[in-house]
Amino acid sequence: MATRAENKTLTVSHPACLIDGSDREFRHLVNGLLPFAARLLSVRDGFGSLIGLTGVQYSLIRSVSHLSQQGEVTVNQLADHLHLSGAFVTIETNKLKKLGLIDKKAHPEDKRKMRLTVTTAGVKLLNELLPIQQRINDVLFEGVSRTEFKVLCSVVDRLVANGDHASLDLGHLLARRQADKSASER
Repeated sequence: MATRAENKTLTVSHPACLIDGSDREFRHLVNGLLPFAARLLSVRDGFGSLIGLTGVQYSLIRSVSHLSQQGEVTVNQLADHLHLSGAFVTIETNKLKKLGLIDKKAHPEDKRKMRLTVTTAGVKLLNELLPIQQRINDVLFEGVSRTEFKVLCSVVDRLVANGDHASLDLGHLLARRQADKSASER
């Protein structure tokens, strides 16, 4: 049981994140996720670099390829899938179109929507990367059991959504603090 003094130093109060009244495991998790996220971004950037793209462009074309296996892909679907703004995805997919790696066509039923497909050249590029991608991804998840992987998959969507909410909350708190600071300086 945590003492009153220990409760004042906790960085989280959610009961599921406290082990024996301590936030030590929570801090360990966060301090492990941060470098892992950085490594994932580095790997993504490396994949992009190997095929002459930025990391974001690689993610976009790979995601269009995967999402199209389930049906048509629009800019908004792609933006939602990657948690990016529609405007940013539009800009980056226009670059991929100029490179001849994706095709963009107006949706037949709603001309405001753009349907995205990977071109033959784009498919060829992604296929050339597959052996390297498989090797690196296998290293990234080496030692993770099937059960652990399933748990990780089931939790990640909630964590991303929670991260969005936490970022918004923090943004509001920062804006309020800045407004209070500006008011007190007048």
